[in-house]
Amino acid sequence: MIDLAPFIRPGTGIWWSQTSAEPIPLVHALLDQADRLGPVRAFCGMSWDDRLTTRLPDSVKLQSYGALGKLRSLSRHGRLEIVPCNYSALPRLFADGSLPHDVGLIQVSPPDASGMCTLGVGVDYVADAIGHTPILIAEINRQMPATRGTPGIPLDRFSAVIETDRPLIEAPVRAPDEIDRMIGRHVAGLIENGDTIQLGVGSLPMALLEELIGHTDLGMHSGMITDAVATLVDAGVITGAKKEIDTGLVVTGAAIGSTTLYERIPELPIEFRPASYTHSPAVLAQLSSFVAINSAIEVDLTGQIGAEVRHGIYVGAVGGQADFSRAAANTGARSIIALRSRSRGESTIKPALRGGTVTTARTDVDYVVTEHGVASLRGATLVERAQRLLAIAAPEHRDALARQRFDMDFESST
Repeated sequence: MIDLAPFIRPGTGIWWSQTSAEPIPLVHALLDQADRLGPVRAFCGMSWDDRLTTRLPDSVKLQSYGALGKLRSLSRHGRLEIVPCNYSALPRLFADGSLPHDVGLIQVSPPDASGMCTLGVGVDYVADAIGHTPILIAEINRQMPATRGTPGIPLDRFSAVIETDRPLIEAPVRAPDEIDRMIGRHVAGLIENGDTIQLGVGSLPMALLEELIGHTDLGMHSGMITDAVATLVDAGVITGAKKEIDTGLVVTGAAIGSTTLYERIPELPIEFRPASYTHSPAVLAQLSSFVAINSAIEVDLTGQIGAEVRHGIYVGAVGGQADFSRAAANTGARSIIALRSRSRGESTIKPALRGGTVTTARTDVDYVVTEHGVASLRGATLVERAQRLLAIAAPEHRDALARQRFDMDFESST
């Protein structure tokens, strides 16, 4: 095991890579040595590491941009500190010292003939943080593929390295069910041939991608990609031929999927770019065909989106939703929010956001989609918005929602 004492002392700020690029051996070394290293402040994004939820030392104060993956458990137990921010803000927060940045723990591909490593399938915020982090400790994993789109890192940039030969973590997968597929079909009907799309991960985005088989010349510009994207590339659906920039390329910050996807990365037309590119308003404004497709926990009857809090617990993130939705609504083609009409027996469409937090403004949402249809909000009045959202709510909740809306309107008028 690597000794971290030469690099970490009490008060050190540490960050590490997320999801499939998480440097698990280095993170576990930090957790094992935490008590003797002293209190530290740490930052990471989405994590699938069970160790963080079962044995996080009290001396490690963990921060994140969201409660994603295994971090939801920490959030429920009050052990996760949330930094609410747009994903596009992360580069600046590392640059100005708002986020921990003394030491970075990363996983990289083996060096090429010139001694350069890549960040592999996890470029995202990491590539931006590196420039503001004096000490980098790397896990050089023989199974991490070398990727294109971001400058390599010379071996002498690392203060210490460990070498591994382990499979990358595969993304947890829940197969789409019929409700997912119904929503996917509705969303697919809003996608035009030649559009450039962005979407997240999970069973609902997977269902949507499966419904796009009949489309042509789609482009992809997204924070993350999954196996389904590779399937659509193979099928000739995603070609990027009509993208206004990065023509012919899938542009992303990270790959989250199976070992098969990771192994195929070098042969696919994918470029991995930092968050300062993938989420940049200036970059997104050049994509007039841009369609953002995101999910939510709840939507109110004016079209405000809540994607962070459920029953008083932080379980989501602002992430890139606001960045992508605003670009799609203002300078792109369409901004779409897709969600189930009910969750745990409750309506996800509400008179007011129960979580109390607006993730995405109603001005940045063109369509809301559930399994019951599509509510077009672009240019709609507040009354029209409520009517259209009621029409796609779960049928058993519509009457109650309408009454609650009437009561709220009456109270506001008096």
